[in-house]
Amino acid sequence: QFYSELYVCRARVWIPDAEEVWKSAELTKDFKNGDPSLQLMLEDGTVRMNGGVECREINLSLFFSLFSLDPKTKNLPYLRNPDILVGENDLTALSYLHEPAVLHNLKVRFIDSKLIYTYCGIVLVAINPYETLGIYGTDIINAYSGQNMGDMDPHIFAVAEEAYKQMARDERNQSIIVSGESGAGKTVSAKYAMRYFATVSGSTSEANVEQKVLASNPIMEAIGNAKTTRNDNSSRFGKYIEIGFDTRYRIIGANMRTYLLEKSRVVFQADEERNYHIFYQLCASSHLPEFNSLKLSSANDFLYTRQGRSPVIHGVDDTKELSTTRNAFTLLGINESYQMGLFQVLAAILHLGNVEIKDKDSDSSLIPPNNRHLTAFCELVGVTYQDMSQWLCHRKLKTATETYIKTLPRLQATNARDALAKHIYAKLFNWIVEHVNKALITNIKQHSFIGVLDIYGFETFEINSFEQFCINYANEKLQQQFNMHVFKLEQEEYMKEQIPWTLIDFYDNQPCINLIEAKMGILDLLDEECKMPKGSDDSWAQKLYNTHLKTCSLFEKPRMSNRAFIIQHFADKVEYQCEGFLEKNKDTVNEDQINVLKASKFDLLVELFQDEEKATSPTGQVPGTGGRTRLSIKPDKGRDKSSKEHKKTVGCQFRNSLQMLMDTLNATTPHYVRCIKPNDYKLAFSFDPKRAVQQLRACGVLETIRISAAGFPSRWTYQEFFSRYRVLMKQKDVLSDKKLTCRNVLEKLVQDQDKYQFGKTKIFFRAGQVAYLEKLRADKLRVACIRIQKTIRCWLARKRYLRKRSAAITIQRFTRGYQARCLAKFMRRTQAATIIQKYQRMYMERKRYRQKQAAALVMQTILRAYMARQKYQELLREHNAVIIQKRVRGWLARRWYKRCLVSLVYLQCCFRRMKARRELKKLKIEARSVEHFKKLNKGMENKIMQLQRRIDEQSKDNRSINEKLVSLETSSTAERERMRGELNRLRGVEEDAKNKGNQVTSLLEQLEKLKKELSSTQKEKKTIEDWAQTYRDEMEKMVSELKDQNCSLKKEKDDLNRLIQEQSQQMTEKMARAIVEKTQQLETDLNEERSRYQNLLTEHLRLEEKYDDLKEAMNVSKPGHRRTDSTHSSNESEYTYNSEYAELEEGSRAAEDVTRGMDTSLTLKLQKRLTELEQEKQSLRNELENREDQFQRARARDDVEFKKARGAELEYESLKRQELESENKKLKHDLAEIRRSLLGNAATGAGAPGSPAYKVVLEQLNASCEELEVRKEEVLILRSQLVSQKEAMHHKETMTEPSAYVEDVSKLKDAGELKQAYIGLKDTNRSPRFMRKPLEVSDLLSRLRSAAPDFHKLNEDGELWLVNQGLKETIRLLEHQLQTQRRGYDSEVESLRGELQNVKEENNRQQQLLAQNLQLPPEARIEASLQHEITRLTNENLDLMEQLEKQDRTIRKLKKQLKVYSKRIGEMGEGQTSPGQMVDEPIHPVNIPRREKDFQGMLEYKKEDELKLVKNLILELKPRGVAVNLIPGLPAYILFMCLRHADYVNDDQKVRTLLTSTINSIKKILKKRGDDFETVSFWLSNTCRFLHCLKQYSGDEAFMRHNTQRQNEHTLSNFDLAEYRQVISDLAIQIYQQLIKCMENILQPMIVSGMLEHETIQGVSGVKPTGLRKRTSSIADEGTYTLDSILRQLSAFHSTMCQHGTDPELIKQVVKQQFYIIGAVTLNNLLLRKDMCSWSKGMQIRYNVSQLEEWLRDKGLMICGAKETLEPLIQAAQLLQVKKKTDEDAEAICSMCLALTTAQIVKVLNLYTPVNEFEERVSVAFIRTIQTRLRDRCESPQLLMDTKMIYPVTFPFNPSSLALETIQIPSSLNLAFLTRV
Repeated sequence: QFYSELYVCRARVWIPDAEEVWKSAELTKDFKNGDPSLQLMLEDGTVRMNGGVECREINLSLFFSLFSLDPKTKNLPYLRNPDILVGENDLTALSYLHEPAVLHNLKVRFIDSKLIYTYCGIVLVAINPYETLGIYGTDIINAYSGQNMGDMDPHIFAVAEEAYKQMARDERNQSIIVSGESGAGKTVSAKYAMRYFATVSGSTSEANVEQKVLASNPIMEAIGNAKTTRNDNSSRFGKYIEIGFDTRYRIIGANMRTYLLEKSRVVFQADEERNYHIFYQLCASSHLPEFNSLKLSSANDFLYTRQGRSPVIHGVDDTKELSTTRNAFTLLGINESYQMGLFQVLAAILHLGNVEIKDKDSDSSLIPPNNRHLTAFCELVGVTYQDMSQWLCHRKLKTATETYIKTLPRLQATNARDALAKHIYAKLFNWIVEHVNKALITNIKQHSFIGVLDIYGFETFEINSFEQFCINYANEKLQQQFNMHVFKLEQEEYMKEQIPWTLIDFYDNQPCINLIEAKMGILDLLDEECKMPKGSDDSWAQKLYNTHLKTCSLFEKPRMSNRAFIIQHFADKVEYQCEGFLEKNKDTVNEDQINVLKASKFDLLVELFQDEEKATSPTGQVPGTGGRTRLSIKPDKGRDKSSKEHKKTVGCQFRNSLQMLMDTLNATTPHYVRCIKPNDYKLAFSFDPKRAVQQLRACGVLETIRISAAGFPSRWTYQEFFSRYRVLMKQKDVLSDKKLTCRNVLEKLVQDQDKYQFGKTKIFFRAGQVAYLEKLRADKLRVACIRIQKTIRCWLARKRYLRKRSAAITIQRFTRGYQARCLAKFMRRTQAATIIQKYQRMYMERKRYRQKQAAALVMQTILRAYMARQKYQELLREHNAVIIQKRVRGWLARRWYKRCLVSLVYLQCCFRRMKARRELKKLKIEARSVEHFKKLNKGMENKIMQLQRRIDEQSKDNRSINEKLVSLETSSTAERERMRGELNRLRGVEEDAKNKGNQVTSLLEQLEKLKKELSSTQKEKKTIEDWAQTYRDEMEKMVSELKDQNCSLKKEKDDLNRLIQEQSQQMTEKMARAIVEKTQQLETDLNEERSRYQNLLTEHLRLEEKYDDLKEAMNVSKPGHRRTDSTHSSNESEYTYNSEYAELEEGSRAAEDVTRGMDTSLTLKLQKRLTELEQEKQSLRNELENREDQFQRARARDDVEFKKARGAELEYESLKRQELESENKKLKHDLAEIRRSLLGNAATGAGAPGSPAYKVVLEQLNASCEELEVRKEEVLILRSQLVSQKEAMHHKETMTEPSAYVEDVSKLKDAGELKQAYIGLKDTNRSPRFMRKPLEVSDLLSRLRSAAPDFHKLNEDGELWLVNQGLKETIRLLEHQLQTQRRGYDSEVESLRGELQNVKEENNRQQQLLAQNLQLPPEARIEASLQHEITRLTNENLDLMEQLEKQDRTIRKLKKQLKVYSKRIGEMGEGQTSPGQMVDEPIHPVNIPRREKDFQGMLEYKKEDELKLVKNLILELKPRGVAVNLIPGLPAYILFMCLRHADYVNDDQKVRTLLTSTINSIKKILKKRGDDFETVSFWLSNTCRFLHCLKQYSGDEAFMRHNTQRQNEHTLSNFDLAEYRQVISDLAIQIYQQLIKCMENILQPMIVSGMLEHETIQGVSGVKPTGLRKRTSSIADEGTYTLDSILRQLSAFHSTMCQHGTDPELIKQVVKQQFYIIGAVTLNNLLLRKDMCSWSKGMQIRYNVSQLEEWLRDKGLMICGAKETLEPLIQAAQLLQVKKKTDEDAEAICSMCLALTTAQIVKVLNLYTPVNEFEERVSVAFIRTIQTRLRDRCESPQLLMDTKMIYPVTFPFNPSSLALETIQIPSSLNLAFLTRV
């Protein structure tokens, strides 16, 4: 029903179109009732009226006469849905439900959004994309698993999940009906559904049924698929696969039924079609050696394969396909012999088709003799040529009394040959199906099943025959079942909501079914005609016309034919040609030909034709095909009931099998998948509307739409309606009751009460009402938008006016200011001009005055200068005369002084030369003596001492020489002063004499000389001045040149420096980048390796759990061997950690015995996984062995030397053994003599205390006791070795715990290990536990003085007899010690030789330095010697300091060991006294004050209390109870303190059992309460703390840096627990992964609801119509989770871990993993839900992410990397909100979405859906632009994030500052049996 009030201007409608089926148009004028025409404008802009091309009106009656049954009714065109409803997941969510709306919605989803799945109510419409899509991976399966059908986007997995869930919930079998045309993708859809079942039921990746079913696909495709004009791989048969499940809903088996094999294709193919693939595969592989016997050749050589003239499929290699088929046969258990037999039969069919039959006459035919193809056929099937040629051209006629042989004409003989070929192929097909079912069946009882029906859809061709008739008959039955189911669901929905129910008129195809199968129906008449002797297709057609033409409206006769009929099916009218119906229905085969084949020598062929009763299976299995015809070769007399079975026609068999199929489907809950073929050309994502509409009409999708539209198709919950249409309500209309509010609003908005109904939880609307409400909402929003625009525009205009007014005022202000400034400038210029004139005039006057003054001053200056020059000339002459006198007198005095100075210097030189010669002579003597000394003395020690003494003497000589030099200098100074005084006196006397004797003469001579000297001096002066000037000029020039060069060099230097700096910076940056990249690569590799290792640990843990389950199952299956819990725990505590692996192997062997009654798939899974782990373990072991080989090669030389020395050791051992034996005999002899002497003197009292004999005996006894103690130690060592060997062998057999302090000496590879073992055992024997009280003399005497002394007590425990047996090992130890000492001596000698060589080199160097020093002057010599001495002393000082540091470290270590040993000696010495203290002296009581006990941070417990310790501290400890008030990590501290005591007493058994019990108990408690977060967090914290304690107190310097001195004293002293640290680290990794899984299970239900569905910002998101979403109610409503729920849960996790004392770094890793899970799950759901991809939802997501970041900020976890894990989700939210129109937007998106893959970006853009009509969709061109820009990205094509991925965890070392000795054990732990030490 349409509403005329909706046909207004701009309303959009659908009009018919010849090309596009339906075309969109828009009204350009309002329509009023009574108007004869509509004026429309198409999308291309053309105005259409009355159906014309341009400006012509549409006559409504003429327009819709093609679509209406009543041509007089004027129907308006269909209205279009609003744009926001286009592209919906469910077609029933559309407001207008009609054909064009459905077609357009499918086209938009398929072409624009690349979505191939769409819901149509309960039907899933699947369009074949003809392209491989990445939407079927395991991650997609995991995303759909557990989800409601309407919560996620449409998918085949959603249908499969719904079926699986309803099977488990309702305990009802399910069926998935997949139908469609050939090439629509039915088989692929069925295959994906089966894959989903196998995955969710836990059967993937092993040899399960799903793999076997998939392995059967190549076989079934080879023998049942062929190329047609519509599909290259068309299934020519129908199949129904029942997948069986057990009580735990795991796949246990499968069964396949087939229907209506197209046998006619074996002998005939139309153009461009092929026969079944298997024939072409055999012909393509005919060149293979194994196929030579088949005598095959090209497919064009055989009639049955060349009729279609298309033997090759493009892109398909038939040879490879045959290889795949053969592998599938092998996988399903069909061996090579059977395969060759099958191929032999198929080749025989091809040869049979080439047998040429010729006319003999008009009624007979013959086969030419020696026909090579018939010969080949007979050889292949094992029959005689004569028989087969006879019965191919003859047939046997039987009457009541006689049997006749009749010849056949060529046409009948050819038909008989083809019938035989079809029959053989049908038998072969059934045989293969039967064996496939045998391979898929199991012995386990089936609890329920899911059937997958892959059947042909409705077919109509130009020529339709018997096959199309059967196919369309089957589709009529399926359509009837579909209609009844849809009608039933609609009725249940209305009754559930308690609304008035009105019967819906829907198409009932029961009349059509009755026409076909009822009594006197088409099939009955066909069977009846087949029984007639002369029945024909024409007579059958006349019977059809006479019976049904006038009585049934669905049956029609073509106008131009008498051999055809028309049936009105539910989809369309189909015209069937009667030709060939009878022959195909009878499917007769010559019984004589069958008898010949049954007499074959070929066993497989005989097996194919065995007559056996084909009863139906318990699951309702029927014969595989409708075309099977059973033939008998017995005469009429012997015919039994089975022979009558052969008389069933093909139609009868098909009707029976179809009825059984319908019974099976009616007993199950059906689920429908309709496959649509979008085009006939197999083009990817190409949509042909004509072909799509044909299939939609044929598959029942439009019928579903029609049934929905007839009732109330649109359904809204009250909350959804309120949220969507809140804008249509006034404030007063909003009440607290949402239901009442919606009722009041609807009554106001929609006046007609019939347009809607109120249910219990939903509001039901008629078709079109939602569109009407959307129109009201859009109008309301449009009015609101106009008002907002009006207000905004007013505000903008006023803002623009105020801005202009402000600008005008500003312009005026600046203009007036400018004018004022101009006036002020003019006034300033006037004043300035006046001032300038004043100063100019003043300047002129001053200038004239100054000129006059200057002239007067010049005249005065000239006059005064003349007078001054005259006076100056006079003074100058006087001054020159004085200078001449001064120079002459000075020259005379200097000449006399120089003469005296030369004499004095000569005297000093003579004296110094004499002293130097004496010194040189002395040094030469010394040098000669040194060389002589070097030649005489070769010993380096004496030379060193002598050199040292010589150095000392030389230093003394130096000091004496220095003293002499000082004294000489002092005396020379005094002498110099005295001589100077004498010289002065002589000069005075000489001057007086000269003055008096030759005063005049000398003066004249001197005057002449002075004149000459003066002239020469002046010349020299002038020359020097000239040279100086020249030199100055040259230097200045040189300096300037140097400056220029310096500047250029500086410039070059600066350039080079800058270039070097740039290059160094570039190199630094390059190196930094390279280092960063290498670091990142190493970190990535490390994380991958760590992740792989942790995944292996997880897999190992899973296998352990599986093994435990198997062991429990074994115990349950064997009641006599069931153990109690106490026994189990006690035995478990005795096992070591390593024994679990051996136990796992034994358990796997034991499990093989009971797997016959258990789940074989689980056993296979465990065995396969164990094999993989063993292979990986072997590979790692090989790698380790390769690395060890390198080390062994380095040690090969040592081993060779050791073997050479072994012979000498053996000789020495034999000698040592003989010596020890003699000493042993001597000791025994001495003891015997002592005993005899004591017994002999007992009566005389000679042995009384104090007597000499007593002292002698006492001394001998003491010596014997000491020797005996030594022998006892050796005996104990040897006995320990024997016990170790014995118990080690016993441990391997019984898996009991090993003895304490035992080491298998025979396994020690070298002497070093033997020595360490000897020392360790020696210390062990001296420990308090094994220390015996020494044999006291008084006890020994009391034994000897007894009446009947037991001499064997001295050989207590049989110790002495073990000496001889243990001497070999002891001798070996002693010999090894001797060898070690010898090697040490050799190394010491080598070191001494090296030191001696160093001393020699030092001596030579000293002598060289001495020789060099002798050549230096005395001062330099002294300085050099002192410098050398200082250097030597400095080096010696550094060496001594280094040795001192080493000795300090050694002393500290020895002190530490001494303290430990002193404590041990003190403990061992308690209660024991030495023999010297056994003096009978009175003991006086002394008051000893009690000192406060100094605890060592250890806890002592007894061996039998270990189980109690583990039980109270681990198994029964409740984190929520007692553990809440404990110190964080207290159980770990207690366990470590117990471990420390076991290490302190050197009890390796105690250490091993404690660690093993702890590990096993933690595993047990985690297995028991592994789903409790507090328990897992508590033990994760304690396991890590225990691991940190093992590291902190291990004694390794790397872990002891932060320890206190007291903590360093508490380190483990006897055992290296590095291997156990690795085991505990692995345990911590397993607990961490268990913690992550526990958190994931808690967070998983909250994430989607809190992050996506809940509206954190109210009113932002709008709700759209949802169709039949959540119609199944698969799970109960658990309440709505919000973002606050997630934050509260995260806070609870964080507070719990902090309370348990979890390491902060570990908390950061946990939070990072939590946020990754939140981001991954949210993003995955966003990518799979179209309704979530909108602008408003992006805002909600960004707000939610900001709240999560705020939570991180509050907890101080911003730097833990959690925020980065949300980056893909943040970018997806941003992608929803950014503009998506232009190329700039595309560039921005590509640069922004770096954390998203290309597939994810394109998926979000395709899913983007506007919530309101004001938003715009993303265009296809924009998406293609994005794909083009992102084409070069190198990334994974995976769409979804891996929600199961766990980051590799690390446990950074976190030492504890808590002192162990201060820890107190609360009484609530019930550990009173522990003692603090």
